[in-house]
Formats: sequence, C-alpha cells, structure tokens
Amino acid sequence: MRLAEEDVVVCGAGGFIGGHLVKSLLTNGVNVIRAVDIKPIGEWYQASSQVENVEADLNEINNCRDAVSGATVVFNLAANMGGMGFIENNKALCMLSVLINTHLLMAAKEAHVSRFFFSSSACVYNADKQRDPRATALRESDAYPALAEDGYGWEKLFSERMCRHFEEDFNLECRVARFHNVYGPMGTWTGGREKAPAAICRKVLEAKFSGNHEIEIWGDGKQSRSFMYIDDCTKGTEMIAEADIHEPINLGSSELVTIDQLVDIAEDFAGIKLTRRYKLDAPKGVNGRNSDNTLIRRRLSWEPSTSLRDGLRETYDWISSQMEVGVHAESRA
Repeated sequence: MRLAEEDVVVCGAGGFIGGHLVKSLLTNGVNVIRAVDIKPIGEWYQASSQVENVEADLNEINNCRDAVSGATVVFNLAANMGGMGFIENNKALCMLSVLINTHLLMAAKEAHVSRFFFSSSACVYNADKQRDPRATALRESDAYPALAEDGYGWEKLFSERMCRHFEEDFNLECRVARFHNVYGPMGTWTGGREKAPAAICRKVLEAKFSGNHEIEIWGDGKQSRSFMYIDDCTKGTEMIAEADIHEPINLGSSELVTIDQLVDIAEDFAGIKLTRRYKLDAPKGVNGRNSDNTLIRRRLSWEPSTSLRDGLRETYDWISSQMEVGVHAESRA
C-alpha cells in the first residue's frame, strides 16, 4: 500500500504528534481529507488549511462514523495523555481513551476502511523488566506477561488487542506502533502535561533567565530513557502504516540517557551549571526503559536516527523563543 494513493483521516490531529503528522503527510503528497480533534481548532498545536479540520469528541461513536467517512486509511493518535506526572495522577481519564479506539475501530469496519493505524506506547511493557536504570532494551515480546503502566499503559495494551482481533475477525488491516517518548518543537512544554525533554529545557531556561541557578529534578536523576525526535516519529509512522507488519512494533530511539545526562545537555546549551535538587517523592515512572530496534531494522531497513543532542537543540531553541516573547500558554493536551 502507498499512502499517496489513499484518502487519509488523522484523529488526534490537534495534538503534538498529530499536527506534525498531518504536515508530513501533506508534504509527502498524501491526500489528507480530514483532521479531527476534541479541542477547538484555535487550540490545536498546528492546523493545516489544506484539509478539513473538524472539532469532535471521538469518545462518541457517531462522531467516529462522521470522522472516517470517505477515508481509506485512518490514523488514530487521539488519547488523553501527557508526561509521567499527568499519567500517574489521571489513571481513569487515561483509561477512558479506550472508548476512542474502540469506536473508531467499529466505525472503520463499517466504512470498509482498508487500513487502521493505532499509536500505542512503550508504557505497555512489563514493569518488572524496567527496574534497572541500566536498561536492557525492550523487545516487542516483553509486553507479556502483561504488567503495563497502570491506567495509560493498560489502555494502550487493551487497544492493541482490539486492533489484533478486529483484523482477525473482521479483516480490518491494522498497524500498531509503540511510541517511545516523542519530543520536539511545537510540543507541550509547560502546564503539567509536558514530558521530560521539554520540562528540562524549560527549567534550565527559567534558571538562566531568572539568575536562580537551581533546578528541581523528579526522582534521583538516575532513571534512564530513550527519546525520539518528532521527525523520526512521523517518518516511522508513515513507513509502518504502509508496510506489511501485522504485529505491534517499537518506534523509538535506542540512544539511552539518564535524566541527569539530559540536564547536562540542556545546561551545555544554556552555558550554565545548576544546583540540582532531587524531588524523590515526585512521579518518575520506571527506572529504565529503552527501545530494542531489531524488528524495525529487519522489517523496514530503518530506525530513528536523530541524535538526542541534535533534537534537543531544536527543542531548546524553540522553547527559548516562546519564553522570550512571553508565551506561557497553558497546556494543550
């Protein structure tokens, strides 16, 4: 399948990844017929004038039917989510996203959509395999036996199974990518839903601008992660959607870094060194998580390759530009 020959709907298009995906699809000559999000269009991260932009609550099945009408390919990126602070404090709200994927699958089946893409998460992985900061990279099979991140991770894992069974029972071809910590310009960087790269950049910039050279770090700074730049995410999403891959697949960088090392990089950009205060009772997630990219390299002869330093530089500069003009907009999920 070639996306350039399809009529595409992007659900969750008002979010960070969704907005970038719409832009990327259009750049690549794809006919995006509709972009859908629950937020008022004026609050979208990006809105493309070349497509039909629709404000709709996709928890409701009739809105899902309207959303997928006329489409041959559906991308579902719609969900309630944010950084670890949001996920740990809003488990029920995260779980309710199961309505979105379930109703979109039902609507896509009814509309005879040819392909359905679901954005899952590395939060589906078994927590017992993520207790060591010296993280062993997670293979796709490590999601089972299941012990997902409470709330958000369980919703994603259940929705993966829904996709699997809709393909088996109803011949709706599904593709599932497990996103690993996506970041980049034009993402959430304040307000409570921001993820670690944006939060660290903001805190370092606040320290630089204020002259108060201290930073609060959630956890002990030794927890480790890999972070994927947004351009790699959109490219990988499109490649997976087109490919003949029927099982969930990792989409993430394999460059492992600790939170302290993330602060080191941002400090280097700012030209300052900060006193670090560790908030040990703050949400910090698992101790270590990295992406094993063996499968994606084998199936696509590709993997995310933007270095953390290069991607974080772009993110840091963008957040700096927002702060310099006094933009402190509240979080837009």
